[in-house]
Amino acid sequence: MLGSINHSSTLSILLYPLSPKPGCCSSRKLNVRTHPWEKSVEKSVKLRTMVVGCKIENQEMGFQASERLYLGMDFGTSGARYALIDKQGRIHAEGKREYPNYMKEDSLDWALSWKTTLFSLLEDVPVHLRPLVASISLDGTSATTLIIDSKTGEPLAIPYLYNESCPDALPLVKSIAPMNHTVCSGSSTLCKLVSWWNNDDSDKKSTMLLHQADWLLWLLHGQLGVSDYNNALKVGYDPEADSYPDWLLSQPYAQLLPMVKAPGTSIGHLKGDIRTQFGFSEDCIVCTGTTDSIAAFLAARATKPGKAVTSLGSTLAIKLLSTTRIEDARYGVYSHRLDDKWLVGGASNTGGAVLKENFSDEQLEKLSEHINPMEASPLDYYPLKSVGERFPVANPKMEPRLHPRPESDVEYLHGILESIARIEAKAYMLLKDLGATQVDEVFTAGGGAKNDKWTKIRERVLGLPVSRATQTEAAYGAALLALKGCQ
Repeated sequence: MLGSINHSSTLSILLYPLSPKPGCCSSRKLNVRTHPWEKSVEKSVKLRTMVVGCKIENQEMGFQASERLYLGMDFGTSGARYALIDKQGRIHAEGKREYPNYMKEDSLDWALSWKTTLFSLLEDVPVHLRPLVASISLDGTSATTLIIDSKTGEPLAIPYLYNESCPDALPLVKSIAPMNHTVCSGSSTLCKLVSWWNNDDSDKKSTMLLHQADWLLWLLHGQLGVSDYNNALKVGYDPEADSYPDWLLSQPYAQLLPMVKAPGTSIGHLKGDIRTQFGFSEDCIVCTGTTDSIAAFLAARATKPGKAVTSLGSTLAIKLLSTTRIEDARYGVYSHRLDDKWLVGGASNTGGAVLKENFSDEQLEKLSEHINPMEASPLDYYPLKSVGERFPVANPKMEPRLHPRPESDVEYLHGILESIARIEAKAYMLLKDLGATQVDEVFTAGGGAKNDKWTKIRERVLGLPVSRATQTEAAYGAALLALKGCQ
């Protein structure tokens, strides 16, 4: 099923504990069995739900019983969250679930786990708010791929996870794709598709490829074969041309590709049996989704070119909204389409993981109190956890540089924080040199956003206003997509 874009303007420890082995992605047979979702919600799955002002009258928020709400869900690596917002972006309820640990022979049954969690989240939405939900959208991890039966929607193989690599397919993909294309990575969706195609001997006439978000949304709307151009990027979809390229359409497995629409596009109404089961309204619609990283960017509400989000987690990742599309495989830089703009991104190997190797959380907090952020550190480090850097310096042999170490731990921490800020500044400069819109404001997500002294250091080094993003949860970004689908 092929199609083009609709031109609408617009941690738990369960972190995939059974890591896929590097190499050939074969032997993915899956004996399909039906698991009624109504009976599969386990009470043992950990649950946290927070309801914000959920009385019917909700006078403190000016909430009217007739006001419509918008539901977003985020399916991350270890669990899923939901956020329920109104048109003004106020959160009325939110919650999270860890994925239940279902086994299928020797492997985790991820499809059943995700499906169970999806309906658990719907059940977690406060009963009296469900009739007010006007639309639903969700995000999934990028390049998490399912091969399904195009008639029943049931998975025919074990899902390929976002971080799973299929190097056996890489030479063939490189032979058909343009040089340095986004698909020219062993973990790309296209490599996973090619690997399955070449190693599975079953009948391929009634098969289809869907991404994690696509499949979960299908469970809600019932129309097989619909994706979005953010998820479809790594299977080879060209978001600028609004179509699959000829070099991809000429391949025998092109028949498996889904039609593609813009994220936040209405697909259809929520299935009747689900509406009846949970008490959602008859006019509730389901919208196309996006990837988890894009949803997290949307949550920051950085809507104008030049606005950027730096994520200071275990690594340093930046995303910049640009009027120009940038692609450079040398640095791992590529662009996602956001309506008529481009979300340009790159990730460095520096970040919080290096800090955690040298300081405890308590030390980081106490030592930071003694740093003068307006004073530049003379120490010149390149903090890496191991050998190799890709962005903003493409050098797989780069050695970590964390010496000399001064006697003062305060000075040492100051030097590391300042050095990471310099790397961030160099990263934004590189994007500008590659042709992206110049950054003029930075919002911060991730654990590093909590360190006010670091924020002030970064402000001085970048020469830009830097602030903590008000919202950083991807589920909130997915809810904004649901809102978009109703406009």
